[in-house]
Amino acid sequence: MLTLVILSIFLLISTQSSSSQSEAPQTICIIGSGIAGSSVSHFLRRYSAAPYHPQIRIFERHATVGGRMATVTISGETFEAGASILHPKNYHAVEFTKLLNLTSDKDDSSSSFSLGIWDGNKFVFKTLDSNSKLPFVQKIVSIWNSVVMFFRYGLSLFRMSNFVEVTVNSFLKYYESIESRPIFETVEDMLKWAGLYNLTTRTLQEELVDAGLSPLLIQELVTDIMARSSKPSLFLHLKHIQWKPYVITRINYGQNVSMSGLAGAVSLAGSGGDLWSVKGGNWQMAAGLINRSDVILHLHEEIESITFLGESYELNSTKEKSYLCDVTVVATPLDELNIRFSPEISIPERKLQHTYATFVRGLLNHAYFGLDAASDIPELVGTMEDPGLPFTCISVLKEHNEKDMTYKIFSRHPMTDDLLDDLFSIRSETIRINWGAYPHYHAPETFAPFMLDSRHLYYVNAFENAASTMETSAVAAENIARLILSRFFGGGLIRPTTSSNMSHKEL
Repeated sequence: MLTLVILSIFLLISTQSSSSQSEAPQTICIIGSGIAGSSVSHFLRRYSAAPYHPQIRIFERHATVGGRMATVTISGETFEAGASILHPKNYHAVEFTKLLNLTSDKDDSSSSFSLGIWDGNKFVFKTLDSNSKLPFVQKIVSIWNSVVMFFRYGLSLFRMSNFVEVTVNSFLKYYESIESRPIFETVEDMLKWAGLYNLTTRTLQEELVDAGLSPLLIQELVTDIMARSSKPSLFLHLKHIQWKPYVITRINYGQNVSMSGLAGAVSLAGSGGDLWSVKGGNWQMAAGLINRSDVILHLHEEIESITFLGESYELNSTKEKSYLCDVTVVATPLDELNIRFSPEISIPERKLQHTYATFVRGLLNHAYFGLDAASDIPELVGTMEDPGLPFTCISVLKEHNEKDMTYKIFSRHPMTDDLLDDLFSIRSETIRINWGAYPHYHAPETFAPFMLDSRHLYYVNAFENAASTMETSAVAAENIARLILSRFFGGGLIRPTTSSNMSHKEL
């Protein structure tokens, strides 16, 4: 009898221990807290339901979340310093903004915003400018500039619009229902399914020539668009020919028409007053998604090594801590990181395009541009493709008064104080940022794998070789989340569930 009692107690303890182990949540570790990493955590929670509620850890080497979404403060005013522009058809970003109760800050700049293309000696093209705030005057100026643009570039403007529209329509397939949309294991398969892969095999120059664009438009306008360098929006939607959508709101890759056709089409995308950003900074999307996703957040903790132990991954950090993870997701570019992988991984070599963003409060020197007054300088100065030019574009972020403005300068090399002193007659505050912003594109592109091993080591940023935007990062992250749920949990997608409201005060 005593033997039976002891055996029953042993079996009960053993059963409880086994049940406790089986119910222990799996751990998913995400490296990077930008839009890619935060979106992975969001979609994991959105697409899974009990009993699939893994523990999620996010590691961020910096003191704040957001990655390449960041702001800069000059004289108490905040401006976007990294990924800047969103489009109404960036549907994930639109959803995130609504979900997080954020406020969109729409581009309501005047349609008479002035543009000049600078060749280093003179402006080869300038639009008409008007200081009048009267709407009918601005409308007349806008119509005049549209006429000037049409006479200069002709039907090539329509052909460029059509080229981008076709690309947009293909990209919209990624928003189809999850029932009709496959889960992709490679970037190539993801692009081929949407009909976008061939654009990565040819240069933008080749695509535009085949589309019937004139050499003048390619040389002046498209090259100038390529030369500007901020995080791109994704879509061009043009119902009327006007000069502004082609240059003023163009977000680019700091490269020329030798880049791949798909990345080039993305860099051409944009649309007048429909463009928007998140009021207070786009980084709030990442912060909000992390807040809602029941995440254990490790700020200022860089991962130094990832070792596969047979069933799980051991992550070692700069804080001399180790973490066991069933699934590991790399959601930051590996190109300039020194993470040690064991066993080693194999990805194509890729160089990041560095963009130097310089923010200046002061007043441009009109003599530098050979003009009579600072008011004659266009509000956006773009440049021709010339390695000898010290900057790629200068734009007015805010006019405080006629002798006090905040400017944003993009360049491929750091702007020295001597150069800035030549450019500006007044300079009261200067902030410099060096962004490893996006890949240096070429054609044909080669892609890193989404799955870095045969188990559960994933790489969201493999998709950046197709195009690098906030929205494409979210699209790739959504696919990675579905891939994890399908491969690791074995049950494919689970019905969407409400995300946790757990918050992080440090965000």
